[in-house]
Amino acid sequence: MKMRQTFNALKLLAATALATCAVGVNATTLTLSNWVPPTHFLTTDVLQVWAANVEKATEGRVKVRMLPKPVGSPPQHWELARKGVADVTWGNFTYEPDRFKALWFAEFPLNGDNGEAQSVALWDTYEKFLSDKPTFQGVKLLGVGLFGGGAIHHGKKDIVSPEDLNNQKIRMGGPIQKRLLEEMGAIPIAAPGPQVYDLLQSGVVDGSLNPIESVINFRAADLLKHHTLVPEGFYDATFFLAINESKWNKLSEADRKAIMTVSGEHFSRLWGKVYDDQTRAALVTLKENGHKFNTPSPELMAKIKQVSDGIYADWVADKAEYGVENPEEMVKFYRERYKALKAN
Repeated sequence: MKMRQTFNALKLLAATALATCAVGVNATTLTLSNWVPPTHFLTTDVLQVWAANVEKATEGRVKVRMLPKPVGSPPQHWELARKGVADVTWGNFTYEPDRFKALWFAEFPLNGDNGEAQSVALWDTYEKFLSDKPTFQGVKLLGVGLFGGGAIHHGKKDIVSPEDLNNQKIRMGGPIQKRLLEEMGAIPIAAPGPQVYDLLQSGVVDGSLNPIESVINFRAADLLKHHTLVPEGFYDATFFLAINESKWNKLSEADRKAIMTVSGEHFSRLWGKVYDDQTRAALVTLKENGHKFNTPSPELMAKIKQVSDGIYADWVADKAEYGVENPEEMVKFYRERYKALKAN
């Protein structure tokens, strides 16, 4: 009897081992192109966490391997996923503003200062209004994100009134930020965020538009010590996580469903929460180091709203370009969803 029990136990162990080996052999590995450093919080707290979640959700049948270096420049990452150069990529929709004009609304001023609520609201809006648009074909969108509202940062003075921006050279990115600065009397200087330190040190710019966390993460804390926090954000930026559509379709239905349990709304919430945590931590650090934080005057707030209203009106008028029949309804849905999520 004991010998039979031992034999049965050995058979069970052998079967389990074989099954485990089979999972390992048959596992699908997805390559992920990442263009921020391995120590950046988006790598450690968002992308690697999502990759681990995918492996766990699929019980090891799908793994995500982050490539040692990106396979293209940041603006190329949507196309890199669409063409299958990398299986999974992430990036900024603003890097291709004309292509993704349907999403401009989420980057308008006064649109939100809670990254988690904004990101989930944007995902819900994409699913309801945009997921079937030709712009998004060729990839499966796995999540979106915003950073919770950008601020105005200056190296030498407080920005409180509209006049404070006159003739100030401000680093920025994207058409919305450019128009904002131009109509408020500033001189926009287009450059990627990571270049802000060099631009400030060389005197090319006087200030920069960034989320609070970037002042620290882009090593600019010694050069940007005056910060103007605009309630509900001076602007924002929209991001994506995407997988090549053909690669996605080759996965089993069970694995696709499993991956979506940790993607979509789940990923968008993770993205926004991490940004909110980074913002809170940066505020504490900068205040401890004597940085000056300012509130816009009523006149500056009125000017921001005036410019924002003009940008919004022009964007709505261009609806034929981005194929949304009723963009006002889409924006209303997004803003109501954001308010409800922020209140919870």
